[in-house]
Amino acid sequence: MKVYTKTGDKGTTALFGGDRVPKHHIRIESYGTVDELNSHIGLIRDQEINSHYKEILIEIQDRLFTVGAILATPPEKETLKNGKPRLNIPKIIEGDIQLLENEIDAMESQLPQMTHFVLPGGHTTVSYCHIARCVCRRAERLSVHLNELEPTDAYVIKYLNRLSDYLFVLARKLSSDLKAEEVKWIPQKQ
Repeated sequence: MKVYTKTGDKGTTALFGGDRVPKHHIRIESYGTVDELNSHIGLIRDQEINSHYKEILIEIQDRLFTVGAILATPPEKETLKNGKPRLNIPKIIEGDIQLLENEIDAMESQLPQMTHFVLPGGHTTVSYCHIARCVCRRAERLSVHLNELEPTDAYVIKYLNRLSDYLFVLARKLSSDLKAEEVKWIPQKQ
């Protein structure tokens, strides 16, 4: 399998199922942003962090490949004419979302209650988490937009929403673990 196919040289790309669309199509933007998010999560995983966090991040990266495959498949191409699935890809399930919620709850139980917004930063690893969180929110917004145009698996949107929460809490937990200062945002009076 060659890396370059030359089929996209005129600004189009193929979705799962064979349809060709412009590279700026909302479906491409959606799964492309999920791919970008996956790369940022890989960067977090490459840091000197607790091995448990690394294991969870690998699970998340796996699920993001699933999310990307779901987003790359137009609904009308999900099944063959005989009703069988066109692609043998797993789905995002409630258990995937529950894993994120359990991890959030476990980390939050070890953190002081939040009383203010916090400014991103304090340590490079923490900043990587905040960047990933922002990219995750963008992926979520694009997926919601796609869903308004063409129905999308509701678990994809729910997963991305919960993942951004997870990344925020992971940033806070890593701030604590790394003894980095959390700078509270206190609005300046005018």
